[in-house]
Amino acid sequence: MRAIWKGAVSFGLVNVPVRLYSATENHDVQFRQVHAADGGRIRYKRFCSVDGQEVSYDDIAKGYETEDGEMVVLTDEDLAELPTRSSKEIAVEKFVPEEQIDPMLLEKSYYLEPDKAATKPYVLLREALEVEGRVAIVTVSIRTRMTMAVLRVRDGVIVMQTMLWPDEIRSPDFAGLDEAGEASEKEMAMARVLIDELAGEYDASDYEDDYAAAVQALVRAKVEGGEVEKPAEDEEDSGEVVDLLAALAKSVEKAKAARGEAPSGSSSSSEETTSTKGTTSSTTKKSATKSSAKKSTAKKTTAKKTTKKAPATKSTKKAPATKKKAS
Repeated sequence: MRAIWKGAVSFGLVNVPVRLYSATENHDVQFRQVHAADGGRIRYKRFCSVDGQEVSYDDIAKGYETEDGEMVVLTDEDLAELPTRSSKEIAVEKFVPEEQIDPMLLEKSYYLEPDKAATKPYVLLREALEVEGRVAIVTVSIRTRMTMAVLRVRDGVIVMQTMLWPDEIRSPDFAGLDEAGEASEKEMAMARVLIDELAGEYDASDYEDDYAAAVQALVRAKVEGGEVEKPAEDEEDSGEVVDLLAALAKSVEKAKAARGEAPSGSSSSSEETTSTKGTTSSTTKKSATKSSAKKSTAKKTTAKKTTKKAPATKSTKKAPATKKKAS
C-alpha cells in the first residue's frame, strides 16, 4: 500500500507520528461507454450552455447556484479566504463509548501506521482503546477541509473512519409506517421462528460478488473466442487542430486582402470580370488559364485591368483559331 497522508495523532502531551493508508478499495465492475459499431471510446467535451463554445480547463471556475437559480462565480482569490486547515494533526477531542457512534455517521476508513520511533505510544493508544471499550473522537484536515473522525481498533491496527456532519443525515419521513399499526402476537411468533431458523454467525467468506465474477467470465469467453475490437488510436486533439487550421486560413485571406489580392474563393469571378462582354465561355476559360499563368498580370489592380481593352480584344480575335485547332 502507498501512504496518502502523513501527520500525527495528538492526545494530551502525547504525539504519535503516523502515515495514512486507504483501508478499502472499490471492486465494482467498471464499464466504458463505446461506439457499438467499432468499439471506439465515447468522449465528452466541455461546452458553455450560453454561447455554445468549448471551454478549456483554464477558463473553468467554481460556481454556486442560489435557491433562486442564480449563479455566483467564485474565483481562486475568493476561495483562498475561506477557513481551511492544512494542519497535519489528528487531534483527539474526547474518548466516548463505542455504542454512542451511529454507524450511519461513518464514511471512509483509513489505516494508521506509526513511524518506527513512535511504535510504543501507538501501542499504548491502541491498548487503551481496547481495554476501555471506547473510540476517540478526532478532528483532522484532509485535502485542506477539516472533518470529524473516530479512531478505533481493528485486527491490532488503529483505524480512522471519517464521519458525516450531523446535518448531513436525512430524517426519515414515511407516514405509511405509522398507519400500518402494530403486529399481532401470532405474527410476532412467526417472525421469531423465522429469525431462529436463519440465526447464525457472520462469516465474510460465505458471500461473494457473483455479478463481478459472471462479468469477468463473460469477458474472458469473448476474448478467447476472438470477439474483441481494436479501435483506432484516439485523436483527442483533432478538434483543436481543425480550429487552428481554420484560424490560419482566415489569416491568409486577410493577408491577401491587405496586399490588394483577391481572396482564393473569388479568384474565378474576378478573372471573369476582366474579360470583355460577349465572349464565349471557352474564350473566358482560356483567358482565365492564361491570366493565372502570368502572375505579374494577376497582381495588378482591377481598375488598371478594366482601363486596358487590348488584352480582352486580343483574346477575342484568337478565339476562332483556337476552335479550329480543337476540331
